[in-house]
Amino acid sequence: MAPDLTAPVSFPVPKENEPVRRRAIFSASVRGIDSHHALSPDDAGAIRTRRRRKTNDDSLRLIDDLVNRPMDPMFSDSRLVHEHRSALSVWATRIIVFLICVGVGFAGSLFVQQLQSDPRKQVRQTLAGQLEDRNSQIDGLTKDVNSLRTQVDAQSKKISGTVKSEALLQDEMLNGTVAVEGQGITMTLADPIAASQSDQTSSSRVGTSSNIRVVTDLDLQQLVSLMFQNGAEAIAINGNRIGAQTSIRKAGGHILIGMTAIQSPYTIEAIGNKNDLADAMGEKKLASLYDSFKQAGIYPQVSKSNSIRLEAAVAGDVQYAERNE
Repeated sequence: MAPDLTAPVSFPVPKENEPVRRRAIFSASVRGIDSHHALSPDDAGAIRTRRRRKTNDDSLRLIDDLVNRPMDPMFSDSRLVHEHRSALSVWATRIIVFLICVGVGFAGSLFVQQLQSDPRKQVRQTLAGQLEDRNSQIDGLTKDVNSLRTQVDAQSKKISGTVKSEALLQDEMLNGTVAVEGQGITMTLADPIAASQSDQTSSSRVGTSSNIRVVTDLDLQQLVSLMFQNGAEAIAINGNRIGAQTSIRKAGGHILIGMTAIQSPYTIEAIGNKNDLADAMGEKKLASLYDSFKQAGIYPQVSKSNSIRLEAAVAGDVQYAERNE
């Protein structure tokens, strides 16, 4: 027996649930489209009630206001009325704004100028003035000490009636405690121009030697020692007498003779036999020293003088050791 290949008959749909087929695309209005559900009448009523749109929903009102009424009504009303301003008020406002801009610009320029200025300049000037005053006081006190020492020597001669020995006079001259005058030489040397332009540091520019440097305290010490070895009786550097307690040292970028700072050019005055000193301190006798100076850009100049006067050096109190018994 052949099998039955016919499809089973579907269950009939009740009439109340039978869908209504309409050609909505050709209808006069889309409002005629209805929703049909293949449900029982009770279930269809429940779904219709559940899907009913709530017209009193606050969130829907907010979305509707944002989409359809984005501008506030009061703002819209305010744009309808324009305030009329007089010409006087307009120009007064412009003048006030202009004055404010000028004041702000002037204050800003003063502030920038103050930032660019060196705040330590006034402090340096004050310190420099104080240093000059102290140096003037030291010079005055030195002259007073020399004058008093001369008076003491004169009174001692009157009282004792004796004259100082030759050895004592020689010691006083070497120690720099008395002013002296006589023939001698003057040696002058200065820092190289290239070294001075680079704040007294070594220069390695094209066309200049890499050994360029400034005159140091060691150079002055060496020259003073050579002068004393060759018969100099009294020496002064830039007017500052070299005594037994006088130092030549460098401090803070300056060379100090005792407590007095000196600057280039440096003038070394030596009292003694001018011919012997000139020969001993010349380029022939000190060839290696002069060569090293030339490589550094320093060129000493020696000149003879028939009369050189050197003031006494500033000497402190000397304390001698005593035997402890």
